[in-house]
Amino acid sequence: MSRRLYLLRHAKSSWDDPELDDHDRPLAPRGRRAAEAIARHLREQGIAPDLVLCSTARRARETVEVIDPPSVRHEPELYGASAEALLERLRRVPDAVGTVMIVGHNPAMERLALDLTRPSALRSEIEVKFPTAALATIALPAAGWQSLAHGAGDVIAFVRPRELAG
Repeated sequence: MSRRLYLLRHAKSSWDDPELDDHDRPLAPRGRRAAEAIARHLREQGIAPDLVLCSTARRARETVEVIDPPSVRHEPELYGASAEALLERLRRVPDAVGTVMIVGHNPAMERLALDLTRPSALRSEIEVKFPTAALATIALPAAGWQSLAHGAGDVIAFVRPRELAG
């Protein structure tokens, strides 16, 4: 059995209030629609991660609220984290957890996806752009999370909200 990692970049945030701290920016209307499209996609595909790790930034929390997973951990260190910090966090996930979703920010999400995976056509799409509310699905070896290594996984799906009907 392989493990699955879902990397979901938060949906588009609003810049209506330029005085608002970056951490406190809410979703824009377009972002809410994109989060709803990804939520429908997750339901239709039967994707229900065992654990969701979410940045505490408002736009990430609001993205997760739309998705409404059963188990979410809001972790302050995910806001502004580097790809290496995200990898270190994943290495602390208990082995009993088979599927994890991280809801976070670029450039770390894109970099983590590229660092963890082997070259492929789908990986190349991530290299071009990892837009807001995009979801990368990565198949990883069955070995425990603590043994995650660079280049060990494969991108098996990469979905952008604009590609989803409705």
